[in-house]
Amino acid sequence: MIAVADPPSHHFGPTDIGLVAVIVVLIVLTGFLALSETALTRMSKVKAASLVEEGRRGAGNLLNLVERTERVLPVVLFALEISTLVAATLVGVVAAHVFGAVGVVVGTVFEILVIFVVAELAPKTWAVQHSERAALLAAPVIRALYALSPLRWATRALIRVSNAILPGSGMSDGPYTSDEMIRALADTAAEEAVIETEERTLIHSIIDFGDTVVRDVMIPRPDMVAVESHALVADVVDIAIGAGYSRIPAYGQGIDDVVGVVFVKDLLRAVRQDRGADPVSTVMREAHFTPESKRVSELMREMQAGKFHIAMVVDEYGGTAGIVTLEDLIEELVGEISDEYDVESADVERLADGGLVVNARMPIDEVNELLPEPGLPEGDWDTVGGLVYSEAGHVPTEGEEVEVGGHRLRAEGVSGRRIGRVRIEPPRPMESADA
Repeated sequence: MIAVADPPSHHFGPTDIGLVAVIVVLIVLTGFLALSETALTRMSKVKAASLVEEGRRGAGNLLNLVERTERVLPVVLFALEISTLVAATLVGVVAAHVFGAVGVVVGTVFEILVIFVVAELAPKTWAVQHSERAALLAAPVIRALYALSPLRWATRALIRVSNAILPGSGMSDGPYTSDEMIRALADTAAEEAVIETEERTLIHSIIDFGDTVVRDVMIPRPDMVAVESHALVADVVDIAIGAGYSRIPAYGQGIDDVVGVVFVKDLLRAVRQDRGADPVSTVMREAHFTPESKRVSELMREMQAGKFHIAMVVDEYGGTAGIVTLEDLIEELVGEISDEYDVESADVERLADGGLVVNARMPIDEVNELLPEPGLPEGDWDTVGGLVYSEAGHVPTEGEEVEVGGHRLRAEGVSGRRIGRVRIEPPRPMESADA
């Protein structure tokens, strides 16, 4: 006689009740950690500091967490993963014990509907809609969680393992904000009228200021006004008045041999002392020099510390590449500064046919901001005039044209070997379609 085993009985026992209680606690914890993760990632230091100034309860803890988000957030994510995985595992165990083979399907449906929707998606959505309340609510609990040394150690150990497997893939202490993100935030704030358009432009200028080098803002060598060091004071006064400059470089053997800077106020003082027949070398001051590759932010600090307003720009061979003034650096931040002696000359003139007439010294990237896609190519040249030179392969004549990427560029105002302005005609619709 063959004995037949009784089929397993599926019933909801005391053990299952205990596991369900643990599952409920883990689901609540998962929801809270999901809310905390979203709240921390959406809270900036500036906003947290403003909440502290408003005297909001828990704002101090929040600011402390936001100031070291790169350390706190991995701990929160690790705890979130632990609670989610353990809850999902226990759901599978209980469902298999109660429903048997069908329990796999039941457990999967439960995990999707409850753990994902209720414990993760819903809390994160609420945190996005109420970021301040969510951050203030989570701050004290997250700070206590971060204080658990074993949890921090385990998180750091796993990050090291991740970095060992895929170098650089783990979370580091680096910044979470890039220049592009700040620009995007400024653009969004301007579109929503949170800040003025001028403030948006200033933010962009400040970001670009750190990447700009002296070569991009200097007055190039051909446009310099300089005098010989043995020129007479009276003659240089006339030159300075005609040029409208208050400081003029003085050179010895040639323009590459700048020996000093002449101040107009010193010249006028010498004239009043009947020293108009003296050479300017008797009144000139020390010249300051800077490489053309130096960042303008560094040069501005040097000018502030050294109390000088003009510097000679030298190239890699030690020759004079141009001059740069403090006004040139400030204009990079706030735009063009014109006084009553400046002759207004628009750098950009829009034409009725959609074309542009721009100053040949205008940088390529600024011209591309005014042109429809695709713009002008970038290469070894910095300005639109340099692009014309490169494409022509020689010194262009008045009215000579070159075609680049469908754009037709015409040299205008050519004086000697210099191009004054460039007329840019965008691609015609038919030409664009053919291309």
